[in-house]
Amino acid sequence: MTDTSVDPPRTPRRSPAGAAEAPRPAARRGPRPGPTRPDDGNATAATRPAGTRPTTTARPAEGTTGANRSVPSAPSAAGRSAPGAAGAAGSAGPTGADLHLDLPATGSRRSALMDALREAIRSGRLAPGTRLPPYRALAADLGIARNTAADAYAELVAEGWLTARQGSGTTVAERAEPVPPTRARRSSRPPRPAHDLRQGQPDAAAFPRTAWLAAGRRALTAAPNEAFGPGDPQGRRELRDVLADYLARARGVRTDPDRIVVCSGFAHALRLLFDGPRAVLPARTAGSLAVEGYGLAFHRGLLAAAGATTRPLPLDEHGARVGGLAEDPEIRTALLTPAHQFPTGGPLHPGRRAAVVDWARGRGGLVLEDDYDGEFRYDRQPVGALQGLDPERVVYLGTASKSLSPALRLGWMVLPDHLVDRVLAAKGEREAWASALDQLTLAEFIDSGGYDRHVRRMRRRYRDRRDRLVGALAEHAPHIEVTGIAAGLHAVLRLAPGTERSVLKAAAYRGLVLDGLADYRHPLLAAEAMPATDGLVVGYATPPDHAYPAALEALCAILPPPL
Repeated sequence: MTDTSVDPPRTPRRSPAGAAEAPRPAARRGPRPGPTRPDDGNATAATRPAGTRPTTTARPAEGTTGANRSVPSAPSAAGRSAPGAAGAAGSAGPTGADLHLDLPATGSRRSALMDALREAIRSGRLAPGTRLPPYRALAADLGIARNTAADAYAELVAEGWLTARQGSGTTVAERAEPVPPTRARRSSRPPRPAHDLRQGQPDAAAFPRTAWLAAGRRALTAAPNEAFGPGDPQGRRELRDVLADYLARARGVRTDPDRIVVCSGFAHALRLLFDGPRAVLPARTAGSLAVEGYGLAFHRGLLAAAGATTRPLPLDEHGARVGGLAEDPEIRTALLTPAHQFPTGGPLHPGRRAAVVDWARGRGGLVLEDDYDGEFRYDRQPVGALQGLDPERVVYLGTASKSLSPALRLGWMVLPDHLVDRVLAAKGEREAWASALDQLTLAEFIDSGGYDRHVRRMRRRYRDRRDRLVGALAEHAPHIEVTGIAAGLHAVLRLAPGTERSVLKAAAYRGLVLDGLADYRHPLLAAEAMPATDGLVVGYATPPDHAYPAALEALCAILPPPL
């Protein structure tokens, strides 16, 4: 069909001298000869004439005048805008990856953009092969004209900083001069050991990914909109509801959801209780804190940093000797592991459980119960929580670190009624709480029965690990006594006096990581109250299944022969 459209007449322009110029000819259809902008990443072969390819010739630098200034090429039909019209950058157009560039407030926008891109490439912030956003999207982000961004891209292509290819957009070119190598930062993390038998870590490979993912999907689908808001310092109600039921059923805890405060783990709970200007039990008024003679040095250090003075309680085969609490009037709080003494093993004797609760009632004090691995019992009935004897004098502290993973950073405090508001005040309105989404997922995981199934499965697996450890020692080192194996995720191997240090050196030589018993002894525990013993703390839950046999072999190889 013949095109009968007629271009409207053009108004004659005047030259700088005021003389009228002849009208320009009508716009040509098809490609305009001469330089073009780099591909914006949105044009296709169908938008360009067959047999042509984009050129990379740049527009002349801004600031040229007179006869030396050439006529700039027109933008493509997909990205045409008036030169210098910054407002055009805000119009609808394609979007691309975000690119942070700092441009000075004054001066040529084109030169500033080119300098910023060169510096980003030169410093290595934009690596070779990085795809840049379309020039129209970049212009919109920076508030500059599209022509300015297109010209900057074209000039940098011509200089070799960028490359432009039809249909692929603009990318950072391979540079002839690489970024000068920076000094490698020395990592403070030790290299991964050949064999890992450290205590306190569950088998990371056994995390129930599929069941957790399904629980998370269900939880997010059912979550109310307010769950994605600021949140409640006490923790999600959904999690506190199911925790109250689960802890009552599985651990004998007496509580209701309003007395549970969700935290980010045991260390976080200690900080809320003892550290900071709003501490619940400030060191200046709480008196001395009794702790077990063997325990985690990390926890003792945390308490010391908060200003608390810790007094060690000697241990025997019945757990902590709590009778000494009444002899020191300055002690008002005791931190214990009643269900499974850490790390020596064994529950607190029933008579001593009753005695420590009676002491707390008479002294007006508190018992902090660390139930770190209460779910894992093998050869005896589970020992119920000490909190069940007196909910107003015992603070129950639990976490998901041993049963699921320390990566979750989820724990809970079951508090006496008079401490709930004080703990919430210590947390504050904008404290770094545990993720509400993880709380919702854990609530669904427990409520659906997935948590119970996982614990039962891991209980069988860890019991098998323990039995294999005991069997290997019986075969290769029958003279080594093993204790603390009725529960938990670790065992204690008793060594002959004076051999612990040499055994640990031999273990390090073979790439075997484990702990010595001396590392857990309180520095103020008197030898006459409890003589020191040599030993190893072996975490049999840590290695994955395929690595466990080699770890046992390495362990047996470093044990000393019988005397």
